[in-house]
Amino acid sequence: MRSQHYKVGFFLFLLFFGPMASLADPAFVGTYGINYGRIADNIPSPDEVVTLLRSAKIRNVRIYDADHSVLTAFSGTGFKLVIGLPNGFLKDMSSNASNAMSWVKDNVQKFMPGICGVAIGNEVLGGSDVELYGALLGAAKNIHSALNQLGLSDAVQVSTAHSQAVFSNSYPPSSCVFAENIAQYMKPLLQFFWEAGSPFCLNAYPFLDYMNDPASIDINYALFQKTKGIFDPKTELHYDNMLDAQIDAAYAALEDAGFDKMEVIVTETGWASKGDGNEAAATPENARTYNFNLRKRLAKKKGTPRRPKNIVKAYIFAIFNENLKPGPTSERNFGLFKPDGSISYDVGYKGLKSSSADSVVMSLKDFPAQGLLRSYQFVWTICTLMNSRMKIQGS
Repeated sequence: MRSQHYKVGFFLFLLFFGPMASLADPAFVGTYGINYGRIADNIPSPDEVVTLLRSAKIRNVRIYDADHSVLTAFSGTGFKLVIGLPNGFLKDMSSNASNAMSWVKDNVQKFMPGICGVAIGNEVLGGSDVELYGALLGAAKNIHSALNQLGLSDAVQVSTAHSQAVFSNSYPPSSCVFAENIAQYMKPLLQFFWEAGSPFCLNAYPFLDYMNDPASIDINYALFQKTKGIFDPKTELHYDNMLDAQIDAAYAALEDAGFDKMEVIVTETGWASKGDGNEAAATPENARTYNFNLRKRLAKKKGTPRRPKNIVKAYIFAIFNENLKPGPTSERNFGLFKPDGSISYDVGYKGLKSSSADSVVMSLKDFPAQGLLRSYQFVWTICTLMNSRMKIQGS
């Protein structure tokens, strides 16, 4: 009986802690992630966000800074968290390797394991601050070097997200190339990320493309609805939705630049549920249709027409509506959830529950996300109960 008890205990230990044995987990699990923006004064606390995302079974999360209240809340939870080095830090990190090391120690090493990536700036190339173009690569190199010196480079991926402003001639997809004014910065950046094993990160918004040219674009094509789509005469490929075409345009540009093996990951995509008078497509119905159909498309775990073997992965923008964001009304209404944690529209998720409604019984797959200490306590409790039962049965 005693040997049987030890075998059961050892099995439970492997069951819960086997998946946590290695620090170098993939940077992205599955196909679906979400962006956690916080330009708001009325959204739930980071601890509540952890509860919300766990309920939704969303494991991949991106934030735009390294706020310690967020990092503390997510620490030890099992989420795949990508943190951000804001654009305002790029010049300093590029010119001062010592400051980059200090930043990594304070914001990455201190919260390991759990952080799987650092996004160096956001939409820098093609943006309005041209002075940052030259600082982006240096900042990426210094952050990566610091991670490497601390033994974290295998576990933490360095990347940067690009808007579609880095492209030229993106229609049809096969004609896409990088814009001339950013090519001198893009190619060495791609070379560095290729050597580091990082993907090309793209913020892709069919919503924005449709809003820019509603007379020429079928909204059904943008919303993953039934449509005739488009045909690319050069590749003879057919596209039944705009997101696939945007991703393949990025692949075409990468091929033209000599990086045909680099993977494209969508780091932002979404649809606004409310807009100004000139943003008629920003409605709850369209937002629900886009995000619901996007979930279905990602769940198929398939690639694009140009890269059928490269499974599409995407981070949705965003968890919450953000009431303090500047710009048009649509900018403040991309959230799947309202500030009180209730759903903005139904795409299959539930809103926040009160603590009294939380179930005491958790499924086995939830335990690796509960933190090491709590899992140890669970295993010890189960082993103790089983040992007691065996003693009773053996008496």
